[in-house]
This record gives sequence, structure tokens and C-alpha cells, in this order.
Amino acid sequence: MSNQHQDLPEHAVERLRGLRSQGNPKGVFTSDLSVNEYLLVREAGFEPIGMVMGSSVYHIGVQMGRFGQNMELDKLTQAMYHARELAMSRMEEEANELGADGVVGVRLEINRYEWGNDLAEFIAIGTAVAARDPGVNFRTKRNMPFTSDLSGQAFWTLLKSGYRPLSLVMGTCVYHVAHQGLLKSISQMGQNQEQPNFTQALYDARELAMERMQQEAHEEQAEGIVEVKIKEGSYGWASHVIEFFAVGTAVTALRDDHTIQTPQLMLSLND
Repeated sequence: MSNQHQDLPEHAVERLRGLRSQGNPKGVFTSDLSVNEYLLVREAGFEPIGMVMGSSVYHIGVQMGRFGQNMELDKLTQAMYHARELAMSRMEEEANELGADGVVGVRLEINRYEWGNDLAEFIAIGTAVAARDPGVNFRTKRNMPFTSDLSGQAFWTLLKSGYRPLSLVMGTCVYHVAHQGLLKSISQMGQNQEQPNFTQALYDARELAMERMQQEAHEEQAEGIVEVKIKEGSYGWASHVIEFFAVGTAVTALRDDHTIQTPQLMLSLND
């Protein structure tokens, strides 16, 4: 382990010292992988080292949207993104302290507590892994461990197909959905018809989140993003305010001349 702990709490440093790592081969590993996932990660050529995590308790400010206008609430978007980034960077720092090559099975969670209505804890947690083959570099261009929300099975399949994870990429958009006027609401009572105002608002918000996730992948020089998820949440905001959060794992080929052997891959999965 390195001697530079930066933002890591004292007890986090103590916990990391007890984990199996390059400097402590007799330590124990911890993991939230299932038994099958653990075995497949090892089959893929990696050793689980330990669970790593990062946390940020963040005060989310107030931003009001105009009653009859669809619009992004950029201050809230920035807050939600920055808080997740802080949690992710601290999780990466823990993995780096262990000498890990990457983190698999990353989960991003948001908790709220009674002691602060405007406060939320953003948590990133996953299992740090180290490659058994020291001749292959799986770390990022910043020389940090890769991050991925892939399960153990998906991670194994990805590597067997000739690809590797680069980074967990994400995009977010907090959006105010315009209210509909009373007269228009009354005129539509009892009718089946699309609500263009609401359709456009939700469409725009999802597109912004997806676009920002794709931009992160471009910056990582990825070939693509796998297992993309789009999540929605209001987090106690007003009824017409919603966040769309897009997240996935950016990937690239292990070699420039790789080919995917689908039949052999499927046979292996069925064995």
C-alpha cells in the first residue's frame, strides 16, 4: 500500500491494511460478489482483493423552474453529478491504495437521513481486483484502476470476447416538467390523446443524460458502452422535478486485431 492516503478516513486506512494486496499477501479478501461471480472473476485471470467504497454527504441546493416551462435545472444537475463523482473518486482511491487494477460490480446508491432534509449521502461501492498477469495493463490512461458495474459473469464474458472495461461512465439531468394549464386539462378530460408537453420534457431530459454519458465514453477513448441503465428519481423535490441518470461501462478491445468468436463463447457459457 502507498503511504499517501489523501482523503481516506483513518479507519478506512486501517481496514485496507488488513486486506490482501501487493504489500500484504497474507491478508484476507472481502467481496460482495456471489460465489459464482467470485469464481468467474478468478477464471478471467483476476484476484478479488477487497470491497472498496467512497462516500459524500452533499447539501443539494434549491432551484425553481418556471411554472409553464420545460427546462433543465442546471444547478441541481451539477450537484447530483459532483456528489457522485466525489464518491467514485474516493472508491477509486481505496482501490489504488490496494494496488488494484480495477473495481467490478460497482453500485451507486443515494441515501437520505432524517437529520437533514436537504442532505443526501452518495455512496459508491464495489470489489477491487488485481490481474494475475503483470504483463497486461488494465489501468486507465490516468493510471488509476478501471471501474465497472458489470457482474462477475458479465465481466468474464466481456474479457473472453476480447474486450476490457475502461471506466464507469455516467450522465445526469435534473429537469423541471412544465405544469399544464387548468383550461387545457379540463378540455382533455375523458379523451385518449398524447400529452406533447410532458412527452417532450421527458424525452429531452433522457436525451441530455444519455448524451453526457456518451461524452464521457468519448473522453475515455472507448469503443462503446455496455449494460446501459437509465434511472429516474425525484429525491424529495417538487412533483414536477425529476432526475434522469444514465450509467454504463465504457469498453475497448484488448487488441487491435481482435475478433469475437461467438459460437465458442456461447458454448463456454452453456458448459
